[in-house]
This record gives sequence, C-alpha cells and structure tokens, in this order.
Amino acid sequence: MARYTGPKSKIARKFGEPIFGEDKVLSKKNYAPGQHGANKRRKSSEYGNQLREKQKAKYTYGVLERQFRNLFDKAERTKGVTGEILLQLLEARLDNVVYRLGIAPSRAAARQLVSHRHITVDGKVVNIPSYSLKPGQIVAVREKSKSLEVIADSLAGFNHSKYPWLEWDENVKGGKLLHHPQREDIPENIKEQSIVELYSK
Repeated sequence: MARYTGPKSKIARKFGEPIFGEDKVLSKKNYAPGQHGANKRRKSSEYGNQLREKQKAKYTYGVLERQFRNLFDKAERTKGVTGEILLQLLEARLDNVVYRLGIAPSRAAARQLVSHRHITVDGKVVNIPSYSLKPGQIVAVREKSKSLEVIADSLAGFNHSKYPWLEWDENVKGGKLLHHPQREDIPENIKEQSIVELYSK
C-alpha cells in the first residue's frame, strides 16, 4: 500500500505549518530545511503557490498523486463548488474520520488501525483507509480492539463535539457521519481554489 514514509518534520518545515500534527522540530526551526533554509527569501510564482497548496493537501491527508487526481476528477463531476467538494471527499475518507473522532492521535495512526482491521463501518470490518464514507454510516472500534492502549490514550479527554458533522456514541466507541462538512467547519489551512486553478490549466 503506497504512502509517504519520509521525514515528516522536513515536510512541515517546508510549508512552515504543523501539517502532520504537533511538531517539536518545527517550533525550534520554523524555517525551510536545507543549508540555507534560514536565509532563503524565495519569490514564488502563481504556479508555485498553486502547486504548494496541492502538495500541502496531499501530505495533510496522506494521499498520493493518483488518488488525489482521482478525487479531484470526482469533485469536478459533482454538482457544487469543486474545491469545497474536494475537501469534503478527503474528509470523508475512513482514515480521516477515525482521526477526527479521536480514535487515533494522527491520520497515520488512523490509517494503521484501519489496515490492521481494528475499525468497523456499519458493523463490518473495513481495512481500506481510503474507503469513502456516506452520510449516515457509523464508524466504530471493533469489539476485540476496544482495550487497545493507543485507542484508549487517544480518546482520553478528547472533545467529541469538536466537529459538528460527526456524532459520537460512547457505547460503540465510534460515531456517525451526519453529513459532509461545510468549508468553515474544516480546520485545515488549505487554499482549495488554488488547487482547482492548478488542475484547470
């Protein structure tokens, strides 16, 4: 299963944002990586800015180029604002919803929980991180996996009312996707219109 496995702090420093979550290295070295990273004052072109936003979105959600392009094509075919629909499709991925529900501390950890068959959708085990959820579907921790330390630690003190498009159910250790999120409810700092413009060239 293809995914990015390189140094995450280096990528976070490249964008100047903690796109993989809290990062001690980024707080100490808040400048681009490399020998001259602290002194670089690069002027970026419009194309460069658009490409940067696409790369940021890909790294944030842990999606590779082909998957990302397929999602964009699907968003383009769907009625509505293409950029917003693209983010909604990314948010509806199973690994992302597991992360948003607080079951895992990061998207990478969520991906692993899904791959290792610890997560169910509507009561059936699903081990595909890219599985696209539909409103009304319920994501939960498999009965045998509820005692896992990584899940218990992640859920401890997590604010389940954080995302209005998800409804938490303590009994099943999971939640329901009520609807696709509105753009203002998605906290990621991504300029989706730049991605649309990039692919429209």
